[in-house]
Amino acid sequence: MIRLAFVVAATLLCVACSRQDDASAPPTQAETRVEAKPAPVQPTSEGAFQTAITAEDFAARLQKLSSDQFEGRQPGTIGERMSTAYIKDQFERIGLKPGNKGSWFQTVPMMKVTVLDPTQVALAVNGSKSQLTLGIGADSVIGSLKGSPQVTLKDSPIVFVGYGVNAPDWNDYADLDVAGKTVIALINDPGWGNQDPNLFKGPALTYYGRWTYKFEEAARRGAAALFIVHETGGAGYPWSVVENGWTGPQFSLPSSEDPAPRLDAAGWLSEDAATRLFASAGADFASLKKSADIPGFKPVALDAKLSVSFRSGIESASSENVVGMLPGSERPDEAVFYTAHWDHLGKDDSLTGDQIYNGAIDNATGVAAMMEIAEALKQQPNRRSVVFAAVTLEESGLLGSRYLVGHLPFAADKVVADINIDILALSGPSRSVTSIGYGQSDMDDYLMAAAKEQSRTVVPDDKPEKGFFFRSDHINFARVGIPALYASSGMDLVDGGEAAGRKAADDYTSNRYHKPSDNYDPNWDFRGAVQDMDLLLAIGRRLANESTFPQWKAGADFARPAPAQSQTSAP
Repeated sequence: MIRLAFVVAATLLCVACSRQDDASAPPTQAETRVEAKPAPVQPTSEGAFQTAITAEDFAARLQKLSSDQFEGRQPGTIGERMSTAYIKDQFERIGLKPGNKGSWFQTVPMMKVTVLDPTQVALAVNGSKSQLTLGIGADSVIGSLKGSPQVTLKDSPIVFVGYGVNAPDWNDYADLDVAGKTVIALINDPGWGNQDPNLFKGPALTYYGRWTYKFEEAARRGAAALFIVHETGGAGYPWSVVENGWTGPQFSLPSSEDPAPRLDAAGWLSEDAATRLFASAGADFASLKKSADIPGFKPVALDAKLSVSFRSGIESASSENVVGMLPGSERPDEAVFYTAHWDHLGKDDSLTGDQIYNGAIDNATGVAAMMEIAEALKQQPNRRSVVFAAVTLEESGLLGSRYLVGHLPFAADKVVADINIDILALSGPSRSVTSIGYGQSDMDDYLMAAAKEQSRTVVPDDKPEKGFFFRSDHINFARVGIPALYASSGMDLVDGGEAAGRKAADDYTSNRYHKPSDNYDPNWDFRGAVQDMDLLLAIGRRLANESTFPQWKAGADFARPAPAQSQTSAP
């Protein structure tokens, strides 16, 4: 789930886009508008928005979406109702049409699971002669992915399964029966620990390294529970993100929408907690961790057993995607999508001081940007339809976009591409643009052509081990074969270069990301956000006025969907 959009790249790429189409289409140039740093932006008064992209309009929408009034935009709360009503009203005011088969809303069914009484995880170790207890929060988190009202495990044998991966040429579960057992797995892919460039995709995280995959694979194997050992480097975020994300309600799609197997008990261990557990069981975590990166690794049974009991409150509920559309003038059955998630983490009454996770940067910036782009695109006809989807439940595992892609208002083979906006830079303009998941599709060519018009270079994500490509809503489009673009400002800032960019990114990660401190700041430098919105507008305008479809590159992980016969929506 979410993803940090501030990334750096070590190699600069500047390749002219080789594809041009429909010379009579409207201009696609992304005008560069980088000026001297202005005084603090004064947000536009409600109802006085400009038709062009402006910092003032963007700031007004951003300030509104991230205000305390919206209570952190958590799905299933009054904060959701206020958020989705505001987004719908803005879409309607801009002049969009309802985008989900005549409706502004797409109802996403969800299961809400809240652990009611966890205090500790008990582990019998050293031949059951002693016991180690791990606290919930600082040491571990736990929940029921299956949504069981009562989970009780007694003396479940514990097995270390390396990375918990079953892939071609690598199976950590080979010849292992884990039925009824508790497995412990490392985050990321085999080869991450020793930086082996020959395993999987070298430093780039694959889907096998994602925590969602590891839980599903353990469930397929019949395990009673799985704990993933957290490492900041391998996960791409600190332990606080895990703690904050797992100590509140957990959401999932019902099994009718997502039939993947689910665990009764699942959670995470801090690296310190895992080290203590292994030591108490007479094992060396550091040594076993190293062995997991060597081909031929065999699982190791620990002299330890898990006992845990907790209750969960289970609710069937729903949340809303908000969908607006500009119908195409010539090919209305073909559609370009823009996506941005509106949800965040809500409110925590147990906190002292600021209790609201306002999510100003993550991702009120994306929704406000989508509104700005929609308003600009509305000013002239587009040959294809353009859909603007503010999706829910991104912070809960990309569930809103997953449901959207499973219930598209267009045939999947008629969806041209998805442009996803998840966190805009507010630290000033940059000389570079980062393509996350660079090299997968022709969307990189579109990005480079638009960036060139701004005298910017396109750079690949230089932190591929963090798996940003799998951590935002575009991935659900890619999984069904629709090319997707996830781009963000690069680190090379106009004011201060890469040193300033890295400082701003580190400050955001350390002090704002998934914290109540992610609040609106009137002193932000909005020039970079305007620069990026102009860029993404140009790409969408070009796609909306071409007749060709971007394709996946040779060797990509995905492929275009087969043409529909007579269907009007995706299966």
